[in-house]
Amino acid sequence: MNKIFRGIDHVAMTVPNMEEATTFLKNAFKAKINYDLQNPENGILEGEEMLGLKKNTKLLHMRMLTIGSGISLELFQYDFDEQKSAAISSDIGLQHFAVYVDDIDEAARLFTEAGGKLFSKINRIFGPIEGTDDRNRFVCGKTPWGTIIELVTIPGGINYPDYSEIERNIP
Repeated sequence: MNKIFRGIDHVAMTVPNMEEATTFLKNAFKAKINYDLQNPENGILEGEEMLGLKKNTKLLHMRMLTIGSGISLELFQYDFDEQKSAAISSDIGLQHFAVYVDDIDEAARLFTEAGGKLFSKINRIFGPIEGTDDRNRFVCGKTPWGTIIELVTIPGGINYPDYSEIERNIP
């Protein structure tokens, strides 16, 4: 085990409305709230220095959630007049995260019932590494606020090439 780096602790996502985003994540993924790091009762924080925010950005709410046995998901809600929409896959930077599921058909149903929109039908994973079994499938979609999330299942395993240094972490 690496004595310095243990693994990814959490992924952060900015949302337009904390309660609506939390409701979506609970309904779509059975997410559970860990705690609020900052909430409206604590007042508004101005975090330019701490978080590298643009001038006049106000941090309204920070919440930590967990989906299944995976890493935590940290939600941020800001008050900022020039806020941009969510990134898409062709934009530079983090563009999506994936949730490993055991039943991709049910996961897709819950995602859309909660208000998400799938980009396509559920697809077979392609290629000689992950696409070795018809049961290995995925689908991407977006949340009501535009963040891209992938649903993925790989019950057929992965065909690791000779150059692999470590197996992929699958929850």
